This record gives sequence, C-alpha cells and structure tokens, in this order.
Amino acid sequence: MRFQLLGPLSIAHGPETVVLKPSKPTSLLAALLLHPGVVVSTTYLLRAVWDEEPPATARAALQTCVLRLRRLFTKYGISATTIEAVPGGYRMHNDTETLDLVLFRALTARAPAATGPGEELYRLREALSLWHGPPLANVASRMLRRDAAPALEQERLRVLERVCDLELAAGNCHQVLVDLYESARRHPVRERFTEQLIEALYRTGRQAEALAEYRTVRDRLRDELGVDPGAGLRRLELAILRSEEIGQPEPTGARPALPRAAAPGALPAVPEVPGVPAPSAEPASDSGWRGVPRTRPGRPGLSPVPGFAGRESDRAAIAARLTSAEGPRLVVVSGAPGIGKSALARQCAYEVRDEFPGGVFTLALTRPDGSPSSLDEAQELLPGPGDGGRRLLVLDDAAGAGQVLPLLPAAEDASVLVTSRRGLAAVVATHGGAVHRLDVLGPAEAYALLAGLVGADRIAAEAEAAAELAGVCGHFPLALRIAAGRLLTRPGLSVADCAAWLAEDPPARLALAEDPRLSVPEVFGQAVGALAPGLREAFLRLGSLGPEAALTDAGTETELEQLVEAGMLEDGPPGKPYRLHGFLLVYARWLAPGPARAAAPVAR
Repeated sequence: MRFQLLGPLSIAHGPETVVLKPSKPTSLLAALLLHPGVVVSTTYLLRAVWDEEPPATARAALQTCVLRLRRLFTKYGISATTIEAVPGGYRMHNDTETLDLVLFRALTARAPAATGPGEELYRLREALSLWHGPPLANVASRMLRRDAAPALEQERLRVLERVCDLELAAGNCHQVLVDLYESARRHPVRERFTEQLIEALYRTGRQAEALAEYRTVRDRLRDELGVDPGAGLRRLELAILRSEEIGQPEPTGARPALPRAAAPGALPAVPEVPGVPAPSAEPASDSGWRGVPRTRPGRPGLSPVPGFAGRESDRAAIAARLTSAEGPRLVVVSGAPGIGKSALARQCAYEVRDEFPGGVFTLALTRPDGSPSSLDEAQELLPGPGDGGRRLLVLDDAAGAGQVLPLLPAAEDASVLVTSRRGLAAVVATHGGAVHRLDVLGPAEAYALLAGLVGADRIAAEAEAAAELAGVCGHFPLALRIAAGRLLTRPGLSVADCAAWLAEDPPARLALAEDPRLSVPEVFGQAVGALAPGLREAFLRLGSLGPEAALTDAGTETELEQLVEAGMLEDGPPGKPYRLHGFLLVYARWLAPGPARAAAPVAR
C-alpha cells in the first residue's frame, strides 16, 4: 500500500490504484500527507479544508471527515489508526513504504552520497519516476493548490535540473534533448533549462538551432518581462558565436537536498507546509501544469481536415459506431505519436456533424506545452446536457484512462470519440465501445495526402520522387504534412531535392520552426519524455539493436507491453510478438549514442 501525492492524490493497494474524488476528506488527507509524521494543528486543517473560511460547525465536521477517511482506509486494508488524534490536531505516520513524497525526498537526499555520477543519476531518475502528473490535481482546497502544489513542483524541477547537468557532463547530449525541449518550453523563465538546451544543441552540431533558441528566449524575456537574459545565457551565446569548444565539465549545480522537516510533535502555527520548501519567487504560471484547454462548439466553424486522405474503413466504422441507435457510442482512436489520430477524429466529426443537432464539441485534454490538463480544468469546460438533441464529444489527446473516466458520467447522453497514444483498455472495459489502433498510411494514401496538400499537378509531375518522399517520412501523416509545408513555402524546390535533403537526417530536419506541433523531434520527444525512465531506456535500446537482433532483446516482456500501451511499439505478426514502425526506429537510432545513430537507415 502507498499513498500517492506526487500527482492526483490516490491510494495504491496491490495492483489497484484508486484516484480519490475531490471532496473535503480528500483535502484533509492531502493536508496530513504533506506533513508526514508531524502533528498538524486543527486550525491549519480547518483552513485547508474550508479554504480559510471555516463555518461555526467546522470542528465537528472535521471529525466527521476523519471518520470518513478511516472508513475508506478500512476498505483498502489500511489501519484506521494511520490517522492519529493528538492534543491540538492530527498526525499521520508515513515512511518510504507508505508515501511517495517521503520516498522522493529520501532518494534525492541519498543521491549526493553516490559513488559516482552514474549512480547519482540513477537515483535521481528513480525519484523523478515517482511523479505521475500535477500534484494535488484532484484536491479541492484552493489554499493547498496555491501554496503546496507550486512548492512541490519546485522540488521536482530542482531534481530535473540536476539530472540534466549529469547527462550533459556524461556527454549524453542527444538523449537529454528529450527532457530539455519539454522543460524549456514548459518553464520559459527558468533560464537554467534554456542554458542546458542550448548547450546540448550546440554540442550535437546544431549551432544554428542553438542560436535560434537563444534569440527566441531573449525576445520573449524582453517582450513579456522587459529584461535581458541572464549572464549564463549571454556567455553561452558568445561562446557559440566564437565557435568555442564547450567541453564536458563536472556538473556544479546545486545538488537537491532533502528539505528539513518540522520537529516531531511541533504544531504549525501558520499554513506553511512543514518539510516542503517555500515557493520560489518565480511566477506560479511557470509550473507548466497550468493553462486552460479550449473547447470548440462543433457546428459553427467545424471544417474538414485540409488534404485529408485515406482511412476509409476506419472512418466508416467510427461513423457507424458514433451514430448507432444501440450499444455504447464510444470510440477510442489510438496509436503512435504523429500517426494522425487527431486528424482522423476531426475529419470523422466533420463527416457526421449533421447527425448531431445538439452540436459537436472538442475538448483538448493536453495543453499547448504538452502537459495534461487537470481534471478540474476538463470538468469546468465539459459542456453540460442541452435540449438541442444528440451531441458528439471529442476528447482529444488523452494522457490516460484516468483523464477520461471521470468525464464520461457527464457525457452519458452523448457519443464520445477519444484520441490517445494509449489503448485506454480501462475505458472500453468499463464502458464498452471500440478501439481503432492506427497504422501508418499506405503508399497510395500517402501520395494522396501529399497531392491534397501540395497540389495534384506538382506531385503528379514528380510521382516517383513523391513516393520516395513518402518513404523518407515513413508514411507518417505528421512527417508528410511537415514535408508538404516545406514544399509549399519553397515553390522552386523540387520534390526530389526535398526528399534527398530530408533523407540525410529525417528526425532533425522534419520540423517547422513556427509551430512545435509540426516538429518530429518535439512531438516524438514529448512522447518519449512521458515514459517512465525504465521504459525510456527500453525504447532507446530498440535503437541500439543490430539488424539481426529481435525486438524482445530490448527489454522485458512487461516493458515491451507497456511500450505497446504507450503507442511506441506495436503488436507483431504471427510468430513475432512485436514490431516497430520504421520511422520510429529511425528516431530511436537517432537518439541512440554512437554507431547506432550513424547506421540509422531512412524509413521507406
């Protein structure tokens, strides 16, 4: 059993994990878990549960919340005495076996004593793997979300900075780019991440990208905050302009230390969280788990996907399921990053729009920076039942079943179309429906997509080169759209020259600087970065395998099955349990160090 606080507050008991619903008992439990082993005063708990405005009967109601928690604990085999009533308040005894926050701090505290950078890196990666989403996302207490959640996030970011320092010192510049792209985008005013990203780009031979990254950050800081970049960034820019060698020094950043907890038995007199460092002076919006996803009422402005081609059987089956008069009208579209899930969902929604007089609504479950929307955000934007007739709800880019399941009761009268890299087995197992796992486009579909985007005449004039270009893109819709964008902005560029240029380094060159959503390194990097460390290493091992090696050599069966669930690996044909999309293999080899990358073939 373990209480999980580093993400949505939940209780893990054996293979089962229960995410608690937002409620006053949930807020009470969060306030106690944030003070492991410390007596928490009744006054503080009242403010945490009732957001600093407790009613006259709050003390009696607090005792009722404690009783409800104890009954919940009994249900999951947890001793009712886990919550101890003491003079002046309550206390919960937690250790590394029962609370992930305690384990996280213990791992980071032991990391500096490691025998070498490799062991320290392993311990810190293990600590980061305990995080599974925005902290306190399902806790209703505004006070805790305002004070405790940002402080917990700062702890995580300090550890992540140290991890990136260690990776750079070890020369793992390609591998750490996955973390740094994501971190620098999510935390633009945290300059250390930007410094690390620019250094990694420069040391991997991407000088122009490194300078472009610096100028983007410089312009943002000037426009939004009226300040120039710090001394570290300015020195880095100067070194790049001078083509100076940036070596591999030992990391000198501050090592994350275990925060000092309050003395046992001490009563906190103010609502600070003992054992959690105070929030930094950085704006709270820098957490990266904030922001509001957008909804678009469907019929007004709903349009087809430009250049959409293929997927006829999937479109017909999805339309039949969504418009069926019987059975669960739920469809999950899953598959690899960049495989075209969102485009298919949008096209299907457009094609069946007349069947839904109540409207078509799209709810983005991932923010623009790639982080998952919180449950509160999604529920706030979820359209309520109306009187206009049947509705279609599109839940786009779900991070997992935990995001989708709480939203389905409110959409009971609607047809629901969900896109996710994951198969969301828990969703269809409990609510029925169908799952469409997308594969890459066929040659004819890829040709049709290029023709629809670039122009039929231009593509027909170089039909053989267009087929070559589709092969370079691995027949991935994302890569094909990026290549089409390059051709459209360069009318004089031949299809053959475009294919030849992209073939030299497809993962790096298939990117449009104006939009991170149209970038293979960005989209694939976010997908790899979302994997747990062990799964990330297994994916990288796929890129290091020799041509005759079996995919099963890259990891255990459990790891490979989890990669399938995450959309990074596919079920194989008879006799072969797994297969890997050719373009994903190119990307894995591009990330892999040494000879594996040099030998990476173009996916055709």
